[in-house]
Amino acid sequence: MATIEDVAKLAGLSKTTVSRVINNQPYVSEEKKQLVLEAMKQLGYVPNSSARSLRNQKTEIIAVIIPRVMNPFFGQFVESLEIVASQYHYQLIVCQTLYSAKKELDYLNLLKTKQVDGVIMTTLLNGWEAVEPFLEYGPIILCNEFDEQANVPMIHMDQNYGGYVATKHLIDQGYNKIAFCCGNVNSNVSRAREEGFRKALREAGLYLPEQYIFRNVFTFEDGKNVLRKMMEMVEAPTAVFTGSDEVAAGMISESKRLGVRVPEELAVVGFDNQAITELMEPMITTVNQPVKEMGHLAMEVMMEKIKTRRYKEREVHLLPLTLIVRDSSKLANYNVY
Repeated sequence: MATIEDVAKLAGLSKTTVSRVINNQPYVSEEKKQLVLEAMKQLGYVPNSSARSLRNQKTEIIAVIIPRVMNPFFGQFVESLEIVASQYHYQLIVCQTLYSAKKELDYLNLLKTKQVDGVIMTTLLNGWEAVEPFLEYGPIILCNEFDEQANVPMIHMDQNYGGYVATKHLIDQGYNKIAFCCGNVNSNVSRAREEGFRKALREAGLYLPEQYIFRNVFTFEDGKNVLRKMMEMVEAPTAVFTGSDEVAAGMISESKRLGVRVPEELAVVGFDNQAITELMEPMITTVNQPVKEMGHLAMEVMMEKIKTRRYKEREVHLLPLTLIVRDSSKLANYNVY
């Protein structure tokens, strides 16, 4: 395997000059630069990126912590992050927690051990007090998730509004027995959506039985299970607002098997505007989250924080949500909020 000494010998130059060319440093003539590059090509010499990173005290790697790689929302988010990261010659490592608080802390240790330059968190499974100490080792950005105590950049949507506008739409359609499904029970995202949901019900003077609330519901299969439970009730809901298009799709799939007509007997509203919403029959009413924009912005903010080293400051970027009405909830004329 060729070494830097071999390159220097073949080019007829010093190791210092070769090193300057490799690290793209100034004070090297174009002629000498070409000699070094030609020698590297002939010898098949590849610079040691790990050594360069050690000298620069940077890994040029960002960790993104997500709960489930199989959730299309997070897949789309990771893709948008990677597009911007590559423009800055950064790499991305994806850390899946499967909603394990221990795994989340294990991945944050990558920052402590200098294996990554920064961490983007899409969930907050531990309290902020457990996460905050890791700021001593590098920037952390909360994206999608948020916390009022966090003194870091946060990029998210107004989830309270999302819950409100989805539920208001169902009420305007004439539904008055409305159930609610959410994901992680400890998530501020889930809490905010539920607050918006309950606000819309209060304004309409509608009663909410406790049995109409379903928590820790994440997947297509979970949606099928919830649908079965609802249909077993003496007084079943006539509409449901879910925190996930995956869950909504599972409900519609199971409703067909059970002979429950959507939206005539059960209206279904999802969240995220994933591709599956337009593949189901009927197509799913959903709340669109600008996930690509969120990913792009998150990585741009991360690059800025790495450059300026000023990342222990609260900074909130709020992106808009939009209700998209489709056939899974549409019974009459409707308004879009």
